[in-house]
Amino acid sequence: MSDTHDFHPTLLREYDIRGVVGDTLFEADARAIGRAFGTRIIENGGTSVATGRDGRHSSPAMEQALAEGLASTGLTVHRIGGCATPGLYFAVHHLGAGGGVMVTGSHNPPNYNGFKMMIGTGPFFGADIQALGPLAAGGAYARGDGALKDEDVAEAYVARLLQDNRIQRPLSVVWDCGNGAAGPSTEALCALLPGTHRILFPEVDGDFPNHHPDPTVPENLETLIATVAETKADLGIAFDGDGDRIGVVDDKGRILWGDQLIAVLAEPVLAEQPGATIIADVKASQILFDRVAELGGKPEMWRTGHSLIKTRMAETGAPLAGEMSGHIFFKDRYYGFDDALYAAVRLIETLSARAEPLSAVRDRLPEMMNTPELRFSCSEERKFEAVDDVKAWLAHRVGIEVSTVDGVRVKSAKGWWLLRASNTQDVLVARCESDTEAGLAALKEDLAEALRAIGLEPPTF
Repeated sequence: MSDTHDFHPTLLREYDIRGVVGDTLFEADARAIGRAFGTRIIENGGTSVATGRDGRHSSPAMEQALAEGLASTGLTVHRIGGCATPGLYFAVHHLGAGGGVMVTGSHNPPNYNGFKMMIGTGPFFGADIQALGPLAAGGAYARGDGALKDEDVAEAYVARLLQDNRIQRPLSVVWDCGNGAAGPSTEALCALLPGTHRILFPEVDGDFPNHHPDPTVPENLETLIATVAETKADLGIAFDGDGDRIGVVDDKGRILWGDQLIAVLAEPVLAEQPGATIIADVKASQILFDRVAELGGKPEMWRTGHSLIKTRMAETGAPLAGEMSGHIFFKDRYYGFDDALYAAVRLIETLSARAEPLSAVRDRLPEMMNTPELRFSCSEERKFEAVDDVKAWLAHRVGIEVSTVDGVRVKSAKGWWLLRASNTQDVLVARCESDTEAGLAALKEDLAEALRAIGLEPPTF
């Protein structure tokens, strides 16, 4: 095999490696990623690595090439086969590996694939991912005679999901696996959970024939909502394509968004750990941050991105964190990585300790008026510059508080609006929230005014 390799310029992303199979991503890329990332693991003192793969048609061949590349650096490669991404993360801990690589396209269309990585038990992202490019282009890989070993950790993973659970009464739950990688683990989990469980689309199928596996899109939850109503279930749970993001609907069929879910999950955590830090991303509702403070916790707003959140959790010792996108991270009684199946167990546990339904818990959270996440095109060169221009323009405004932890989040008596640059696409991301329709309309106009002031046309609200 050639020692040098050039990746397509769009392949190495902020949080993972991702591309279109046969267009920007090939098996040769997977092999080079194995050689480059394996070199980094060895430099970090590791001697082994775990690999897993989702259910996409391209994943077996990609994982094979990846494993061969990793082994060529001298590493022992623990191949755990088809699994959810958190199953791979668990394997790294369980096997004491020096890192891990999950072959997954997550919730992207079937023709996509990619790689999520851990070095040691922490995330591998940002500048570390970018540095794989020059390493591969120079061909300065570690070399050795590694080994490929098949490992089955599926049973141990499900056992760990249920370890120390405190479920007090049986619930009726509908699960939607969306034909993604979490299906087999969900079936094994439900066989051991108390209660009544109906599982939709557990068969792993890379064509995703029933609906796209992204629980943040309401249309993808229609079957789940209908089945919760039909079976009079206590709640419905959905997973994305690789099982690291969760979607939830209550007993009335209403969607709980990521920030609402964190608010529910935070209550028992803070009852046991008063004053603990709870982290949420900058897109989350003010309701969540206020609720954490009300419960005696320390709310912290942080940058969007699962790798960034995990890193911040390690820095602060936060027992719980989450994102609007449905990544939920428990360090409390767990490892601190995003695991939708574990979040589901903790949600069931939380509800089992209450006599009231999830809908009643949700109803106590104040209703806010907000926009969906607004994404509009802006070139790679301009998007970060645009946010900086808005920051400068805001410096002369009065009656506002500005957070710059991730883009600009502008708080006023009307509510708040957000503008940030996407780390993964050529887009700007915006959101507005108020407690009144009039306030929301005024915030939209404030955002539009800021964008026009720097020469950009605002999105259609």
